Amino acid sequence: MYQLGSIERYKILQNLLEEEKCFKMICGAGNEDAPYVKKLALIYTLAGAKILDVSCNIEVIKHAMEGIDMAYKMSTKLNIDIGVRPFIMASVGMPGDHHVRKSYIDPTLCLGCDMCIPVCPTEAIPKDFTDNLDLFKVLEGDFKIEDQSKEIVIKELCIGCGKCGNICPKNDIISYRHNAKELKELLPKCMEAGAETFELHAAVGEHKVTMEEWKLINEINPNNFNSMCLDRLNLGNLQLEHRIEEANKISKKKIIIQADGYPMSGGENNFNSTLQAVACADVINKKFNMRVNRKGKKEGPGKAKVSSKRTYRPSILSIPILLSGGTNALSKQLAEQAGVRCNGIAIGTYARDIIEDFVSHKDFYTDINIIKKAYNKASELVNNNNK
Repeated sequence: MYQLGSIERYKILQNLLEEEKCFKMICGAGNEDAPYVKKLALIYTLAGAKILDVSCNIEVIKHAMEGIDMAYKMSTKLNIDIGVRPFIMASVGMPGDHHVRKSYIDPTLCLGCDMCIPVCPTEAIPKDFTDNLDLFKVLEGDFKIEDQSKEIVIKELCIGCGKCGNICPKNDIISYRHNAKELKELLPKCMEAGAETFELHAAVGEHKVTMEEWKLINEINPNNFNSMCLDRLNLGNLQLEHRIEEANKISKKKIIIQADGYPMSGGENNFNSTLQAVACADVINKKFNMRVNRKGKKEGPGKAKVSSKRTYRPSILSIPILLSGGTNALSKQLAEQAGVRCNGIAIGTYARDIIEDFVSHKDFYTDINIIKKAYNKASELVNNNNK
């Protein structure tokens, strides 16, 4: 087996991208529930995912490694050929990017309506917290000072999706903190724990600061691809293109762009949910991965008739793109129907939802039939997006 972080591993990832069969399982950039990530890593390694996107958290990375190792041990018993070992991609984000924020509920303003509890996808909001509002008020928690013992939302479980804030009847009760990371010290430790590549969630307006963070990531991990996650909610097409152009130069063309359609909007399996991801990839392709062939055809006397047609450059000369944001089992199909090339699909919410009943089962590790059922669901999703 090749050593993690070696040049051979870089070439393996390069080949996966060129073959356009690079399925990425998004465990959650803000998901710090390490035991849960271990289960996701186990099932999606068995299912054929080649990148596992996890929080830039050492314990989470270690648990993901354990899940991968467990999958290889179980693969013989299940008669599954996993093939290439998945790459662990650790995600970090710029202030303002929703992937790395944490929710804060102000108990002094909360109405106690309970509307936020059922919409939280990770049960980060305790079901009985409104019964204890007076206690939280006495504890005097403060948005500016993080202290889990005084706060309602369970930080490790919160993924920053914003569903609680969207449904809250008042706009000043729920706010969000940036989950800040000291990258210079943290990233090398993440690599020691098993991370081979990093993703910067950079869908924010501050270009100069974003490029400084991107430069640091590439200095720490110069020998493999690093990924930048971008969407068009805060960036217009021209800003998007400019950021990719500069980021590509900094990375010396060892870059993956995660084209985030509508971030954290997955869960439904239809074409509409994944439409914006395909549209975002189309914008990037037309700028960086396609060329215009112009042909002149003379039909009798006079001026020649000029026709133009866009064609894709070879994958090896293109910027790799993974679709994300609302992605599901139909993402690859829609991209192909629209003639939009991508090098793989990255799926988070939908991929987690379809195996949730199995990974949350109390007998998950002891009943092989539960793991088989989870594997069947996950492998169908991976195969649908690797056609």
